[in-house]
Amino acid sequence: MKIRYLHTMVRVKDLDASIAFFELLGMKKTRQSDYENGRFSLVFMAPEGQEDCAVELTHNWDGDEGLPSDSRHFGHLAYEVEDIYALCAHLQANGVVINRPPRDGRMAFVRSPDNISVELLQMGDAKEPEEPWASMENTGHW
Repeated sequence: MKIRYLHTMVRVKDLDASIAFFELLGMKKTRQSDYENGRFSLVFMAPEGQEDCAVELTHNWDGDEGLPSDSRHFGHLAYEVEDIYALCAHLQANGVVINRPPRDGRMAFVRSPDNISVELLQMGDAKEPEEPWASMENTGHW
C-alpha cells in the first residue's frame, strides 16, 4: 500500500496573523479556498519549491472560541532551516517569542499566533553555540 504526504491541517483564529507568521518562516501561500456555505477558508502555505509539504490553515469565519487554548492541535510542525540563528533573529526582530532558543545550534521552538508549536532544526550539522542563544532561557512552553 502506497502512502504520500499531502499536508498538515491546523485550525487558526486569526487568518491574517497566521499567514504573516508562516511568511516570516519563508513560506508562501500556494492556494486559498473560501467556502461561503460552510463559512470557512482553507489557506495552504509551503516553502518555495516544496509545495508538496504544505500546512493547511483552516479558518472558521464565525470564530472558534476554543482557540488557541483548547489543545486540539497535534504536537508541532517541524521545518529544517538553512541557518537557525539567522531565522531565530529574524523571527525575534518581528516580535515572535523564541520559546526554546537554539542553545545547541541545532533546535529551537516558537509558537504561531494560534499557539501552534513549530520546531526549527538546523540543516546538516549543528552550528557552534553562539550568544545570545547559548545562554538564553526558555520562555513558556513548546
